[in-house]
Amino acid sequence: MKTLYSTKATVTGGRAGTASLSDNDLSINMVPPGSGKEGNNPEQMFAIGYSACFDGALGAVKQMEKAKFDSTTEIEVDLLQGEGNDYNIAARIHVIGENTELSADEFQALVEKAHQVCPYSKATRGNIDVSVTSEVK
Repeated sequence: MKTLYSTKATVTGGRAGTASLSDNDLSINMVPPGSGKEGNNPEQMFAIGYSACFDGALGAVKQMEKAKFDSTTEIEVDLLQGEGNDYNIAARIHVIGENTELSADEFQALVEKAHQVCPYSKATRGNIDVSVTSEVK
């Protein structure tokens, strides 16, 4: 495969530090989830990245299938803790379709195709629990 884009993130101080990108002026104050401090955590960054990637994949599927609809992708990410230091994440993908003549089942089928196309879905497949739901408004 040819590389379409590369970026490099640098984090100092882990969940209570700073994060920056090599090719952008974005700098993020990292804070642990639930700390009440101002900043963001890795789960939030993952949810944003996954949502954008998934909605883009759905756009590609829409174009391939010549379907017409508008969509909003919501992804909830959970940080989970088992025994001791056994941590994991889970994701719930929910896509809302609007301005379409597709049935709920037809729309869900396109969402499932996007789940097969999305690079984030491919990266997490078999590694974390992911559920995929949709609705048509």
